[in-house]
Amino acid sequence: MSRIARRFAALLAGALLLVPGVVAATPASAAGLTQVTGFGSNPGSLNMYSYLPANLPSNAPLVLALHGCTQSANDYYSHSGWPKIADTYEFAVVFPEQPSLLNPINNCFDWGTPSNDSRGQGEALSVYQMVQYAETNYHVNPSRIYITGLSAGAGMTADLLADYPDVFAAGSIDSGPAAQCSTSGITNSNCTSGSVSQTPQQWGDLIRNSDSGYTGPYPRVAIWQGSADTTVNPAEMTYNMDGWTNVWGISQTPSSTQSLTGGTTESSYNDSTGKPAVQTYSVSGMTHGLAVDPGSGADQCGTTSTYYLASICSSYYTAKFFGLDQTGTVPTLPAPTGLAVTGTTSGSVSLSWGAVSGAASYDVYRNGTLVNASAVTGTAYTDSGLTAGTGYSYAVAAVDASGSIGAQSAAVNATTTAAALCFTDNNYNQTVAGRAYQSGGYTYANGSNQNMGLWNLAVTHTLKETSANYYVIADGQC
Repeated sequence: MSRIARRFAALLAGALLLVPGVVAATPASAAGLTQVTGFGSNPGSLNMYSYLPANLPSNAPLVLALHGCTQSANDYYSHSGWPKIADTYEFAVVFPEQPSLLNPINNCFDWGTPSNDSRGQGEALSVYQMVQYAETNYHVNPSRIYITGLSAGAGMTADLLADYPDVFAAGSIDSGPAAQCSTSGITNSNCTSGSVSQTPQQWGDLIRNSDSGYTGPYPRVAIWQGSADTTVNPAEMTYNMDGWTNVWGISQTPSSTQSLTGGTTESSYNDSTGKPAVQTYSVSGMTHGLAVDPGSGADQCGTTSTYYLASICSSYYTAKFFGLDQTGTVPTLPAPTGLAVTGTTSGSVSLSWGAVSGAASYDVYRNGTLVNASAVTGTAYTDSGLTAGTGYSYAVAAVDASGSIGAQSAAVNATTTAAALCFTDNNYNQTVAGRAYQSGGYTYANGSNQNMGLWNLAVTHTLKETSANYYVIADGQC
């Protein structure tokens, strides 16, 4: 391949993979990897390949694994380590494949064009149709669908988690841009260089707007990044973390950190139950690629190659984050729907939500912390003792008779009203100021009509405005 052709390929990839020696992707043909045709209308013109461990049980989990630019389904199957982990924990793996983009060299998933990376459109819909095919033909568990991807595949993974939060239980973004960063194609290098810096709210809004009518819980998200990556700036890990912690309504400060093998730092951002909702993995000194750790150990996987870099078996730790190494990880009850703020005062917020079948009670969370001291058996709750003029975030989870806590609802925000105003003055001045009125020589508070005594300069009271133009006598209370 000529130097000109290589440079053209790299430019088309939008610097997502800077290719030192591009090798055209080869068809998936390894033993155990099977191509599936006729899985749907396939508007994105993708290929579908599946790996099914022997004796795959019914209701098994499903992982979708998306390759990076210049790669193929077979390439990802051969080097990522997912087949070994699928054999160990007995789940199905689907490897979507982008056969070409603009020319047959790049093989990049189009994470930057709305017609391809939006819910119900293009490549995004093609991947969703693969999920539907697996649910029907492999009998996988619809509540345990996961997705992971590298580089351009990571960009598409981030978009799909935002597009289909009702489909994916969790996902892993490996060396990729933040969800829905670009609307002008994958050549938008601003989304890989770290130069598009936004607030957590703005990153979160991009996720929320991907499926604006969605009110349920969001997927849990793992984010992997090499600290020496010059193709996807390490700042993108922070942007991804900011967006996903924001939609979860949790802090951008880690709940805990720990050191893993391969110079990897794991940071956990926990939900209100203490379970990581978002987890980042920074691999010290690693450049652009997927972290692998060849070997026969239980925590080792993959083989090294271009963009498969020896340090840590990211697929193994991602599987653990997904909960694929455990049983009973799916909440027994679904998330309540219809959570709404029904009223606010200066010191309280009132909430209501839809009933969940099988729920014995409900837990209410304020800013990620459980607030009800006793069981809430109905579908309404008033949180009191709050600070006036302050914003709060709320979520609700159903609890069954055994005490098992279900999935949390989507968060809603509420702001308490400003503190009540107090005015101390004589009765004459209170009426002049419009807070009271006089009748028959006596003074009465507006709204409450409380008798304040004679209408003169000698009698003084404190009036508290509890709502617009409604005053009560509050002597000694303000």
